[in-house]
Amino acid sequence: MISWLLNLQYAVAGLASVFVFVLSLAKRKPSLASLSALGLVELGLLAQLVVSISLAVGGARAKTDTIEFFGYLIVAMMIPLAAGFWALVERNRWSTMVLAVAAATVAIMLARMQQIWFG
Repeated sequence: MISWLLNLQYAVAGLASVFVFVLSLAKRKPSLASLSALGLVELGLLAQLVVSISLAVGGARAKTDTIEFFGYLIVAMMIPLAAGFWALVERNRWSTMVLAVAAATVAIMLARMQQIWFG
């Protein structure tokens, strides 16, 4: 896990959560804008997966438990996908709120992954 990438992911997940939350308050249904915000969160998680695998192959290990770290990372990658699927299946204002909560959940999971990796 690289610090600058983690900080970038915090920013993207936080901004995406606030942006989509505002769309939800405006009673907007899921749109390309809201789904794209969550797509950026997913893209950051994919980059984190590639970097973390590279670091693990190179011999780096999490301070606490490397397997637990990858478990969190894989579950965090499922959250935006599941929320996006939900938003496409049930297109209403509350689906947009689910997207906002998903982005916030990813930010919280990133904080836990930081604790696991850096100790």
